[in-house]
Amino acid sequence: MSGPGDVPPEILLRLRPICLALPEVYEEPAWIGLRWRIRKRTVAHVYVPDPSRFPVYAAHMVAGEPPAVLTFRVPLDDLDGLIASGPPFFRAPWGTNVAAAVLNDDTDWVEMAELLTDSYREMAPRFLAARV
Repeated sequence: MSGPGDVPPEILLRLRPICLALPEVYEEPAWIGLRWRIRKRTVAHVYVPDPSRFPVYAAHMVAGEPPAVLTFRVPLDDLDGLIASGPPFFRAPWGTNVAAAVLNDDTDWVEMAELLTDSYREMAPRFLAARV
């Protein structure tokens, strides 16, 4: 059993090239898991949550284990549609334009790359966002 914050290495192998391909993005440890940032703004954050501390995640447990979760920014005009599409997406328990996705063997990594690029556009300075 992995502890909260322990992101499976196979997920990191998929996320790192997507996030680090974005201009000036860097990776750093977060209070739980890892995050990718542009300047001081978080583009994406991946972690394994503790459902006892954050009950919103209990609904997403798999075989009694918390899932790996990715949070990212979504343009407000697109957020409700993304959340309404259902699993693997849900509204993150913080922020006004933050979505979350459960990552697993069924993850559509092409879609995730598009969503992370959109998140970057939301967080990056305009001149950098225009480069992607």
